[in-house]
Amino acid sequence: MKNLRIGTGYDLHRLEAGGRCVLGGVEIPSDKGLRGHSDADCLTHAICDALLGAAGLPDIGQHFPDTEEAYRGIDSQELLRQISAILRDLRYKIVNADATVIAETPKLASHRSAMIATLAESMDISPAQVNVKATTNEGVDAIGRGEAIAAHAVCLLIRGTP
Repeated sequence: MKNLRIGTGYDLHRLEAGGRCVLGGVEIPSDKGLRGHSDADCLTHAICDALLGAAGLPDIGQHFPDTEEAYRGIDSQELLRQISAILRDLRYKIVNADATVIAETPKLASHRSAMIATLAESMDISPAQVNVKATTNEGVDAIGRGEAIAAHAVCLLIRGTP
């Protein structure tokens, strides 16, 4: 049990007219896009932070600061691939990743399988090790008013031999 590590992650991005709505590496048709320095994929960012937290490493903002032009508009799957490589170098294996997206709109159920497949590929694990759920905020706060989308994630790592 001493080789098991768990981490949590959270991210939120504003929605605004125009732009792209990318979640879990999948572009979701929407009249509003997520705003951010990168592609603003809050689902992938939450998973990144959960993985980094499980390994006891600084958060995504420390690894890929939004003050760096190199990360402007970057595909968050590339960030997830880099974090997964860092974990492998530290002898961590991803046991699983479980995430929940909180959004009033767009509806995500029909995109769930594609998100799982994309995230699994970026982490170099099986889709069976990834779970993505979606819920609404029942009309409460900025998320409920359709002004933002958030995501929570939890990831389990095991440390082993190279």
